[in-house]
Amino acid sequence: VQLVESGGGSVQAGGSLTLSCVVSGDAAISSCVAWFRQAAGKEREGVAGFYAGGGATAYADSVKGRFTISHDNAKNTLYLQMNSLKPEDTAMYYCAADPLCTILLRPSEYNYWGQGTQVTVS
Repeated sequence: VQLVESGGGSVQAGGSLTLSCVVSGDAAISSCVAWFRQAAGKEREGVAGFYAGGGATAYADSVKGRFTISHDNAKNTLYLQMNSLKPEDTAMYYCAADPLCTILLRPSEYNYWGQGTQVTVS
């Protein structure tokens, strides 16, 4: 099982980025998928999550209305569309997956993680 993120970069405030995460291996682990981020000196926090079983989504309050999570089942790829980016969105962004979950945005729910992609907003 491997999760590989891409799409990070540097952008000015107000700009947009789309992150991608390709999940290879057993597709069953993608029942719960989510994006997390970790800024320097801060704990990892949940940004957006998606439960493939019922299509439920969850977003952190700080990104509601600006970020959108989506999942392409055929490609087993997770996306995070980020609009109206703010300097406080600067962080390393990680995708995560697990076959089972209770709370989508809780890091301890996930056993499979990508290596991260850096997003810097100035």
